[in-house]
Amino acid sequence: MQSPTRSMTLQEKMFALVLAFLVVAVQASTTCRCFPGDACWPSENVWAKFNQTIDGQLVKTVPLGSPCHVPNYDAAECNTLRDAWIVPEGHYESSSSVMAPFFANGTCDPFHPISKPCTLGNYAVYAVNVTTPDQISKAIQFATKHDIRIVVRNTGHDYSGKSTGAGSLGIWTHYLKDLEIHDYKDRHYTGKAITMGAGIQGFEAYEAAEEANLQVVGGECSTVGLAGGYSQGGGHSALASRYGLGADQVLQWQVVDGKGNLITATRDNEYSDMYWALSGGGGGTFGVVVSMTSKAHPGTPISGFNLTFTNDQLSQDTFYEAIARCGRDEHLVLHQHHLCDFPLTGPNIPEAKLLSLVKPFIDDLKELGIKPTVYSKQFPSYLSQFNGMQREIEVGEAQYGGWLIPRSVVQKNSKALMTTYRQITEDGATVIGVGLNVSREVTGDVKNSVLPAWRDALITTTISTPWKWNAPEEMLADQRKMTNSYIAQLTALAPNSGAYMNEADFHQPNFQKYFFGRNYPALQKIKAKYDSNGIFYAKTAVGSEAWEERQDGRLCRADQSSQMFGYEKDL
Repeated sequence: MQSPTRSMTLQEKMFALVLAFLVVAVQASTTCRCFPGDACWPSENVWAKFNQTIDGQLVKTVPLGSPCHVPNYDAAECNTLRDAWIVPEGHYESSSSVMAPFFANGTCDPFHPISKPCTLGNYAVYAVNVTTPDQISKAIQFATKHDIRIVVRNTGHDYSGKSTGAGSLGIWTHYLKDLEIHDYKDRHYTGKAITMGAGIQGFEAYEAAEEANLQVVGGECSTVGLAGGYSQGGGHSALASRYGLGADQVLQWQVVDGKGNLITATRDNEYSDMYWALSGGGGGTFGVVVSMTSKAHPGTPISGFNLTFTNDQLSQDTFYEAIARCGRDEHLVLHQHHLCDFPLTGPNIPEAKLLSLVKPFIDDLKELGIKPTVYSKQFPSYLSQFNGMQREIEVGEAQYGGWLIPRSVVQKNSKALMTTYRQITEDGATVIGVGLNVSREVTGDVKNSVLPAWRDALITTTISTPWKWNAPEEMLADQRKMTNSYIAQLTALAPNSGAYMNEADFHQPNFQKYFFGRNYPALQKIKAKYDSNGIFYAKTAVGSEAWEERQDGRLCRADQSSQMFGYEKDL
């Protein structure tokens, strides 16, 4: 016989509340990564003992901008930081700083009030300044034992928030600086190769190649690390139309997997699936790369060409008509009021030949009444042309999104493409277009997981909107506009294409399709094989849909929390 219904006593209510709290605590410990303040978080003593096992290479994060806030305020140092904040060097020499302001989340930078507390926010709590593979293995094993989030970082050149994360342990590869140029031979390639530690940056590889009368594929921003997200994500280059993408150059990876095992992966050995996945399948999710061996091509003379014009005394219709006639292999930056044509790079193409190729475009401009500023020069090597004509790309001042424009759109629907570019620029954004051809005719015999849409692309388009440090609502509105308007318009033009994952909108809907294409299911299986504990997470990376970030930045299993971005709240 059932007892009559009665109200709970105060003691019973308290017991139920405690029980509910314990259930939530158990759920948090089993479905979320351990977070600072949790009972599972290692004590200072445990961290100190871990530091002893990694040769004293543990770095406790002090945000780069802390001299601009109390109690560490230093006016002179803060002014220096503020002046240099858009230069990459200060950030990549830090174990924690990030160059994408959205993911720095305004918690500690030189542009907010001195009285605003400097907190860790979305930064890693600690980082291991790794100098050996063994230190990487021990970091992975420590994080696995204590269920701590890992982020993999070299320079912090990252627009998608992959190299930072609240409550995380960073594996900082910046000082893996071994570099060797040597002969290489397998059944797919015979020639010179360059083996680079994961910390090698573009300028270091370019200088080493120059000394050996060689040239290597790398980014237009020379401070980007070549073995990290650049090559792992595809990697376009001024040399891409001659040699292919960064991922197309890779011959061998040395990598530590999710269990802490050091493996060497090539196209044909027992780890060929890891080789395939790392060569275009994205960084920070299959393992921690120690080194990369890539093709090094014979040095050649390089010709360069640059062109600029504005809409001064032109109608907007004429201005955009001129842009519509622009050459197809150029690197342009399109603002509402002017066009800057970044260097057109001609490997082993004489200056006179390069000028003959661009003459029809210059003639078109003259026909429209435009007198552009032009510059051309023949250089003895790629590095001399790079140093003479490329400008260093500033950081920390924009948000980004992107889309690959197929050759068919340019050939058959160029009017619609230019209309879309015009709508985007007249709304206040900047369009950056890099013309290239990385089809199979260019790359030859390569086998990797590069997004298939690259092989049909003629332009990789990047959209940027300016960053304002003290306008959080406006910045959130711009980010939503990037997703819902700008990229949506480009997607409508080329719905079967995709985006270069390193210069894409981090809120890209259906990123699995548009960043990885038909390769995604195979990449998931490879990740499960080499990272069976799921220790590696990176935003929009393979397998990332299994996780979500809570409002405080805590990383949790996707089925246990609603998707919220804490850094949006903190901006």
